[in-house]
Amino acid sequence: MLRLPRFKLMHPKTAGEATTIAAELGPRAMFVAGGTDLFPKLKRRQFDIDTLIALDFLPREIEAGPAGCSVGAGVTLTAAARDTNLNTAFAAYAEAAGLVSSPPLRNAGTTGGNLCVDTRCNYYDMTEEWRKAAGYCMKKDGDICLVAPSSPRCWAVSSSDTAPAAIALDGIVSLAGPAGEREIPIEALYEDDGIKYLAKQPHEVVTRIRMPASAGVRSAYVKLRRRGSIDFPIAGAAVAIHVDGDVVTKCRIVLSAVASHPLRAPAAEAFLTGRRVDRSLFKEAAEIAAKPAKPLDNADMSHFWRKRMVRVVVEEALEKAMTRS
Repeated sequence: MLRLPRFKLMHPKTAGEATTIAAELGPRAMFVAGGTDLFPKLKRRQFDIDTLIALDFLPREIEAGPAGCSVGAGVTLTAAARDTNLNTAFAAYAEAAGLVSSPPLRNAGTTGGNLCVDTRCNYYDMTEEWRKAAGYCMKKDGDICLVAPSSPRCWAVSSSDTAPAAIALDGIVSLAGPAGEREIPIEALYEDDGIKYLAKQPHEVVTRIRMPASAGVRSAYVKLRRRGSIDFPIAGAAVAIHVDGDVVTKCRIVLSAVASHPLRAPAAEAFLTGRRVDRSLFKEAAEIAAKPAKPLDNADMSHFWRKRMVRVVVEEALEKAMTRS
């Protein structure tokens, strides 16, 4: 049986207090909200910490208005998946939230936590004993990437379901730090690096996600995984199509689980923009969208097959989005 290491659990009352504690303690402390991904990794000794800072104070409301929808970072994934306003105006995001892991974990996991979920790799997400026997990787205790030994960087993959959907919907994230709060586009939250995958400061806390209202937007998220529940994505696509009549005025296509960050497909977006909606174009757009995807042999199933399946999930997401009014 894997057991949690001993640690001190702190319960700050505000974001300012939490971020001040985190800045003072440095890398020996981590934030915890739902803990659905963090606790298993602590059991596998993937992090060396002595303090957890509980984020019980995070807002747990979903507020909708003419300007769009604001989702507190403490909102559970189950609540986000079931919210009427999100399902109506931001269907891809609600859909993605409802596809994370399994029902019990969605009841505990939070929207803020899923944005910040650690990158994954078959060589990294193993027990301490396994990793020691196989040889440590650069993401934890080693100095090489075991999936790409000649590479100077880590290629662990981004496996958040909600991040691609939020990016496709032009989402904005609020970050609280010791000096106050700031907002950045959710796309800017990520780095293309398996280790340093977040652009925010380690002591900053995600407090809120905001998605602006946009007339005529249709969105969808399609996830591919081995099982229909529990598993992380092995390929996924979030799309948001803005239409005026039957003409695409703007398009966002964001891929999941095929890079170390949620991967935009700008060439496919440009291909669809300005064209009349025609489902015969979706297959060609999906082919274009799949080109920047570079899955490696560090996740479930063959990376060659996952590469081929990217075009399938993109085409399915485009078709699903266009069936929504």
